[in-house]
Parts: sequence; C-alpha cells; structure tokens
Amino acid sequence: MMQTPLNLFNLFDYSQKMYRDKWIVTRTPDGIHRYQYSEFGNRVRRLSGALRTLGVQPGDRVGTLAWNDFRHLEIYFAVPLMGAVLHTINLRLSTDHIRYIVNHAGDRVLFVDESLLPLLEPIRDQLPSVEHVIVLGTTPEPNQSPIQPADAYEDLLRRAAPLDDYDPDWPENSPLGMCYTSATTGNPKGVVYSHRGIFLHSMAMGLANTSALSESDTVMPIVPMFHANAWGLPFAAVWFGSNIVLPGPAPTPGDLVQLMADERVTVAAGVPTVWLGVANVLERQPVRLSLRMALCGGSAAPPALIRTFEDRFGVPFAHAYGMTETSPLATFSRLKSTLADRTEDERLAIRATQGLLVPGLFMRLVRDGEDVPWDGESMGELWLRGPWIADEYYHDARTRDSFEDGWLKTGDVATINPDGYVRLVDRTKDLVKSGGEWISSVDLENALMAHPAVFEAAVVGVPHPKWDERPLAFVVPKDGQSVGKEELLAHLAQTFPKWWLPDDVIILPEIPKTSVGKFMKRALREQYRDHLTKTAS
Repeated sequence: MMQTPLNLFNLFDYSQKMYRDKWIVTRTPDGIHRYQYSEFGNRVRRLSGALRTLGVQPGDRVGTLAWNDFRHLEIYFAVPLMGAVLHTINLRLSTDHIRYIVNHAGDRVLFVDESLLPLLEPIRDQLPSVEHVIVLGTTPEPNQSPIQPADAYEDLLRRAAPLDDYDPDWPENSPLGMCYTSATTGNPKGVVYSHRGIFLHSMAMGLANTSALSESDTVMPIVPMFHANAWGLPFAAVWFGSNIVLPGPAPTPGDLVQLMADERVTVAAGVPTVWLGVANVLERQPVRLSLRMALCGGSAAPPALIRTFEDRFGVPFAHAYGMTETSPLATFSRLKSTLADRTEDERLAIRATQGLLVPGLFMRLVRDGEDVPWDGESMGELWLRGPWIADEYYHDARTRDSFEDGWLKTGDVATINPDGYVRLVDRTKDLVKSGGEWISSVDLENALMAHPAVFEAAVVGVPHPKWDERPLAFVVPKDGQSVGKEELLAHLAQTFPKWWLPDDVIILPEIPKTSVGKFMKRALREQYRDHLTKTAS
C-alpha cells in the first residue's frame, strides 16, 4: 500500500478541489459575512505567506485569542499547513492562566480579536516569547495593541503573496495544534495534536455511527474554537464540504436560534447549558429549525433535555463524550438497531448515556488497579487509548498521574453495560463518598432537571460530621416559576434511596460556570463546605 501521509494538506487540498462553491457564514458585529470555499482557500494561502514574511518557521507556536468566525477558521488551516503549530487560547481563562499557557507554549505570534486586546494589558510585559500581534476585526487599530509590533489582519493579507508550496508529504506525526485544559485546579495542562490524529479524528466525525457529517450538511459549532478544536468540527466540516455557520462574538441563545433558523443549520454542537438556553428561547418563541442533530457534549445531558428537544421541538438530540486529551471525540450515543424494540423510556435511558466507543479506539473500566465487569452496575475509572488520544502532557510532570502503560486515565467514573454503552457516573473528584458508599452527583442533577420548574441543577459533596461527606444540591428555577426544597426532595425520592437524597437544597439565581460552560462545582464546594457542619451544630 502507498505510504500517503495523513496530514492537514490532504483535507485542505481535497475540499479546495471538490467544494469550492460551498459557503462559510459568520455572524459579525457588522452583520452577516459570507464567502465561498474558493475565497477561503485563497485567504488561507495568503495568511500562510504573511506568517512566513514575519519569520514564522515550522514548529513555531502561533496563538489565537479569537471568537468563532471566518478569520479564526482561516488561521486553523494557514498555521499548520505551513508547518507551524496552532495554539488556541481559552479567552475565558484568568489572566494568570493566559500568561502561563502563552509562556509555556512559547507562542511567537498572537492573533487577537480587537475586542479581546484588553486581556493582554495586564500581562503586556510578561510574555517574552511573543514577537508580534495580529489584530482581528473589520477595521481594527493595531496601535491599540498593548504588545507591539502589531498589524491589522486584513492589511497583512492584502500585502501578502499566497504561499503555494504547502508540502503534501508533511510528516503525519508532526504537531498540528495544541490546546490547554481549562484547569479546575492548578495550572492548565497542554495537549499537542498531530496531523495524523486530526486526520483520523475528522474521518471519525463522518462515520454513520457518529455524527455522519457530509457535504449536504450546514454545520454550526457553538462550542468555542478555543476549546478542544471546537470538537473537531472545523476540520471535518471543511474536509467533507459542509456549509459552515460561525456564531461570532458572545452569541446569546436568541442569536443562536436566529442563525440556525435563517441559515437552515442541520448540525449544531454545544454544551448542555447552551442547549438549555436555546430551549428556553424556543419555548417562548417557537421557531421551525432544520436541525437533523443537536450535538451535545462537555458534560452529561439530562434526559429531560433530550425529551424536550425531540418531543416538543422535533429536533433529534445526540449525546457524545470526550475531553481535551481525546481530540475530543471518544464515545457517541446512537441507539443500536438491535435495541429498537425497547420501550420509549428504555430507549431514552440508553440514548442519555455517553454512548458507544467510537471505532478506532479502545477502552477499559478500572478500579483499584483491576478491570471491572461491563455489567452496567460496576463503577470504575474510564481509561482510553487510540490514534487521536494524547499520550502525555506538553512539558508537564503531571503526565505520570494521567497516563499509564499507554492508556489515558480520564478521571471520569463510569459504568459500561453489556451492550457497550458508557454511562458517566461522575468525575472522580465530584463523586460524593458518603459513609464509604458512592453517590453520583450526575444522576441527582439529571433527576432534578427533570422537574418541570427547574432550569439548572448542580450537586456537590460537602463535609459532614458523621458521614464524612453528603450531597448538597443547588437549583435555579425556570423564569417565572418557584420550587421549594421539600417538593424537590419528594421528587427525588421517587427514584433514589433515602441515603442518596441531598441533605439540603439551595435555590440560586444562577450556578457558576467554567470557561467552557460547565458547572463550576469547585467554587460551590469551597463556598458551602461548612454548610452542613453549621446546620448540624
């Protein structure tokens, strides 16, 4: 067989030859921007040429602080196609963490949206590797950049000659990009993605057993492009010739619904909190959508959310699982044909799991160093390996804590049933360990969010004088509705044994969230760690 390298050139070259007439649409502060793949390809080559004139060499890291828009998509391709390494920076991280990851990666050039330039101000003199800033926007003022020299993106492209010598034989195991974890504790950890890994991950996104992306789709990544490659959608969608819709800076749920309706989006991807916001909009202002798939990941989707989209809005809802270290697609929840005769509730319970392992990967369930059975009941930490799974952290001693004998230890506690469906029980750090027994905060959260008056719910373990730890629940009611502790506990008691029930339920106006929209349980644990001990006394 021919030893053809699996690299990004293969994806880009194919899409440029087969799908030059497809569209890329972006919501911008100035309105909707549209152009076709043919112009996208020309601008990608010009951007690579511009970077070469700035002295960017193969292996150099190039950082982005940018929203989901067409310029960011151009950077996604222009940087790795010339052999450099794309480093997408989470713009919602703290200033200290942004400084850390730019310095740790050693970024030479930063692409920064003009609205995000203030993020650089506090650290302007603390980024020694950064030699140049390129400011994104329609008419940005590069002299406003806290770091100089700086150029306006469009000015740079106008002056540049297209780079026409992309190497089709670029080594497939060379680095394509990197992303850092969102760091709930300590400094973020860097994950480097190879050309081969991204190629194979993109191919997996087109499988009928996963998202089945194709040229007939219009794809909208709501998940940020700075987070785990926007779940691989930018690379896969371009390769397969999908129309692409990018929601631009800080979209509201109303913005997302409008875009999906106007552009006839068929596949959109976001975390559960995003889809909860979209559901709220659709309940108040019903709009007919063209979605064949609302793709949800990042954390467990409540079954009630799946039922709402499918029964009320007529939108198929798909659940997937992954993490920064897995590029990120690892499992995908589709109902096997052999299970089609199950009852409606049984089918929903299966589809609310994290799903089946994606072809090409391997998994284990491990507890106390031993594999546990796939019986749907036994809990263990999920371990993964495969061609798009990281095998270390970038220049980080914490590698030894998360990787063992060629396996990634995900830190997620799960069960796997005899049919192979993975169900996340919790993060190892979020399990409530009460009197030596495990309680799943995820199961309690899903049940709370099934209550008709509940918008969001989070459950954490806090210290208890007798049981070491007990569950404490936090609930945000839906707009215009109220609900009390006793009503919610009675609702939970229909499903769970008494010792699982939270010791208290606290009503909040909102639940704090991480930079990628997950519930910030660490903040809740810290703020309420003495709540039950005070109550007991």
